[in-house]
Amino acid sequence: MAGEDRSPGTAPRAAAPDETPDLYGAYPRLTPKQIRFLSGHGTRRPVAAGEVLIREGDRGGDFYVILGGSVAITEYYGTSDERLLRLHRQGRFLGELGLLQGQVAFYTAHAREAGEVLVIPVDRLRVLVARDPVLGNLVLRAYLGRRTMLVGAGAGFRILGSRYSSDTRRLREFAARNWLPHRWIDLETDAEAEALLRRFSVAPEETPIVIWREEQVLRNPGNAELARLIGLSTPAADGDHDLLIVGSGPAGIAAAVYGSSDGLATTLVDAFATGGQAGTSSLIENYLGFPSGISGSELAERGVLQARKFGARVRIPAEATSLEPDGGHYRVTFADGTEALGRTVVLATGAHYRRLDVPGIARPEGTSVFYAATVYEARQCGADPVAVVGGGNSAGQASLFLAERVPRVHLLIRGASLGAGMSRYLVDQIERHPRVNVALDTEVREVRGDDTLRSVVVEHIRTKERRALDACSLFVFIGAEPCTDWLSDALALDDEGFVLTGAEAEARAAPGVWESQSRGCLRLETSLPGVFAAGDVRSGSVKRVASAAGEGAMAVHHVHDHLGHTTAGLPGPGDDLPAPSGRSAAPGGDPHASATDAHPLHMTGGEGR
Repeated sequence: MAGEDRSPGTAPRAAAPDETPDLYGAYPRLTPKQIRFLSGHGTRRPVAAGEVLIREGDRGGDFYVILGGSVAITEYYGTSDERLLRLHRQGRFLGELGLLQGQVAFYTAHAREAGEVLVIPVDRLRVLVARDPVLGNLVLRAYLGRRTMLVGAGAGFRILGSRYSSDTRRLREFAARNWLPHRWIDLETDAEAEALLRRFSVAPEETPIVIWREEQVLRNPGNAELARLIGLSTPAADGDHDLLIVGSGPAGIAAAVYGSSDGLATTLVDAFATGGQAGTSSLIENYLGFPSGISGSELAERGVLQARKFGARVRIPAEATSLEPDGGHYRVTFADGTEALGRTVVLATGAHYRRLDVPGIARPEGTSVFYAATVYEARQCGADPVAVVGGGNSAGQASLFLAERVPRVHLLIRGASLGAGMSRYLVDQIERHPRVNVALDTEVREVRGDDTLRSVVVEHIRTKERRALDACSLFVFIGAEPCTDWLSDALALDDEGFVLTGAEAEARAAPGVWESQSRGCLRLETSLPGVFAAGDVRSGSVKRVASAAGEGAMAVHHVHDHLGHTTAGLPGPGDDLPAPSGRSAAPGGDPHASATDAHPLHMTGGEGR
């Protein structure tokens, strides 16, 4: 076993004066017992001073434990811009999150002094950390911490573009949501921008560009092109899938973990990033098993690593555009023209926040109007006040997160009570926080500013009094719309566009679909046998992270039930399918109102969503 050795004389050696200290568990030192355990599965070999062990831009690689000497972690190795990031000595191990995920390295690791290393193939490492939970948690915690530090240090690739460009915003958001180390260089304000444009012979109108390793420049790349550069996604798998999961929020990730661990050939796809709306939550404090809370992005990364460990394939970005039966299977077509066949499909596409429809919002949207509150958005706020719209847990979590970074947060709620749609633990924290100002019975009526926000005009519902609040950014969490536009011709949906399941789906199915089955429609099954819905996208679901994860696991149980019965009689591509249901307008015609606003369980983006 690789557990901690508590016998005398085995305490980890303290950091040398020039060694990077162990911050937040990111740079732990293995115990002698753990090194002995790992030595039985790897190879010891000497290293010469200057020898490169991991090279920036290379994909894959091995797991290294330092047995002697020292190893430097640098960026832009061998160039005039070379920068030392870390220095490690005996007992520490190399690598970060990308090693386990098959991404390229965002740094170079080279021996500063001659010594010795233990080399373990990464595939073998995955088996070992799965077998030993103490070692596995140590490595995973370190790798997650190192990725966070790389992101914070601005390592990795660079995005050069205008803050007013929608494509710049797209690339920055894609990199941030997928937790990719990068640095943004503002075309308008960064002194480095002009020199880089000259160096790479790029005109301002050709931006945004992505610069990788000082030698590769992508001019306004699509998300898929950037993903291929970094090694973010596995290639599309040929052949059939036992289980094809569309959407990688908590429900989709849970389905991938349970499906792959049960031995099903499982593929998880998402149009943008793992985590779904929960991935945009800065801190989820009431998720079971994490008493001190966990960020949505870290929860998603842990889940995806777990699914990969069991053999699940992950494709990002892969935007599904259609679903249709095909010879006893289901064919999903993607925006890039590729297709995938699945014996079963789990739909976990979740929901996205409704846009705020008020005068003046169009221009600053994308630069200072946001529908998520992560470190990425917070960095753009500077030291000015911000406004948050919404009365659910997502708005509460965002307000507390932002209040630690800006001088004032205006929380605007259309209801008469802070606790009507928000968990008690959030209400208590908000009421005690000196930098959060709560405005009840309040709605946004106008946004003022040009390309960036200057102020927000609000109105008190009862008195009709209007006033302008100074705010450099506006964060909107006013309810959710399901991501089901691509399913409107394939499945039965409710009036708001959420996917019907169980008895309601069976009642709305096309004639003859269920008569040929030897069973009734399962609880999470849609109007098509073998197609299931889990999480926020499902009509009537409880909009919480724990519930979504539970539904993902339950969907896999249904998958086994379905595969255990005959699949004869599946509708063919030409058969009639239920017509899409119309969606109800928001009650009262108010720009903040929606059917999901009426109940706190319809708020998304955090555990208590």
